[in-house]
Amino acid sequence: MSEQVQETPASPSNGNGKRKQLLMKIGGAFALAAIGYGIYYVAYQRFHEETDDAYVNGNLVYVNAQVAGTVVAIGADDTQLVKVGSSLVRFDGADTAVALAQAEAALATSIRQMRQSFSSVDQNTAVLEQKKSDIAQRQADLVKARDDLARRQQLSGTDAVAGEDIAHAKAAVQNAQAALDSAKAALLVAQRQLEVSRALTDHTTLTDSPSVRQARANYEQAYINNVRGSVPAPITGFVAKRSVQVGQRVAPGTTLMAIVPLNNLWIDANMKESQLTNIRIGQPAEVTADVYGGRVTYRGKVAGIGAGTGSAFSLLPAQNATGNWIKVVQRVPVRIALDPAELQQHPLRIGLSTVVNVDTHDRSGSALTAIAVNQQALATPVYDDQLKAARASAQAIVQREAGKQVQQP
Repeated sequence: MSEQVQETPASPSNGNGKRKQLLMKIGGAFALAAIGYGIYYVAYQRFHEETDDAYVNGNLVYVNAQVAGTVVAIGADDTQLVKVGSSLVRFDGADTAVALAQAEAALATSIRQMRQSFSSVDQNTAVLEQKKSDIAQRQADLVKARDDLARRQQLSGTDAVAGEDIAHAKAAVQNAQAALDSAKAALLVAQRQLEVSRALTDHTTLTDSPSVRQARANYEQAYINNVRGSVPAPITGFVAKRSVQVGQRVAPGTTLMAIVPLNNLWIDANMKESQLTNIRIGQPAEVTADVYGGRVTYRGKVAGIGAGTGSAFSLLPAQNATGNWIKVVQRVPVRIALDPAELQQHPLRIGLSTVVNVDTHDRSGSALTAIAVNQQALATPVYDDQLKAARASAQAIVQREAGKQVQQP
């Protein structure tokens, strides 16, 4: 008989040992990971707040029509760079040119009327003095006529004076009295005319009278409307969202296009409310844009923290006091100012996605008061130049019609 070899089963202790070793390795790995994360958190993570809910933002300057008109020319299109003051849209200027001519004629007429009013004062003053002289003369004539009548009446009843002479003397007295009354009435008329003339010219000058100032203001408005038939670029930037077309009839306030100055952009990083604890104004931040990937890193600063969450300023704010309520983590926009030199080297566009990492080591700053970090105020001088030109043109008309040099107001 062949010998039967009996296999001895493996000891269960060997399998338990391998399992324990595996569990120990896994536990050690987790322990090392926890230790590593703890070191990472203590050394780095607790001093940094990061979010990928961040987007490029900037000023979107809309160009609107300031006067009504028909578009006859467009000087810029989407994506083109325009300089401040360059003509973007031009309207048909026939209507505004006619209105300007009418306003110029009205201003000249007003000045001439005021010149006539000032001349009337001198003329009426001379007439008044003449009327006073006439009254004195008429009074003298009346006294003489009365004396003649008295002498004749003394000789009445004698052959020295006839009755007809006495009748003539009485008529002369009546005529002298009538002439005196007429001279007094003429004096009252002259006084009234002088008072009217002085009322128009007292406490004013030729160029400062209300009628001339009103006519001048109307001319300046007509001049500005005529100039605004050409719409200038208020700032330097790139054209976007052009909606105007040649031949279109537009009304004042119609949006024609928009201009984006790409040299003054910032990042709106929407941080969770739990991330705002240590964020302060002026803290440094690193920004990477998806358009460049990790090859380009922008170095900015926290310029401001939003006054409310995004939901608070939405069109339809959430009504948490009604119905079933589920807590949702809110986000607050944090503005990150960028360096213009870096933007010039690596341009960005409004709306691009970015990742923001804020270094919160320095927590001595304020969470409320924003500092002026790359906050260039937007302003345009193009409309000021229009007003200066209108005033200079009106002044030239006033000097021409006044007949002498007048002081610039």
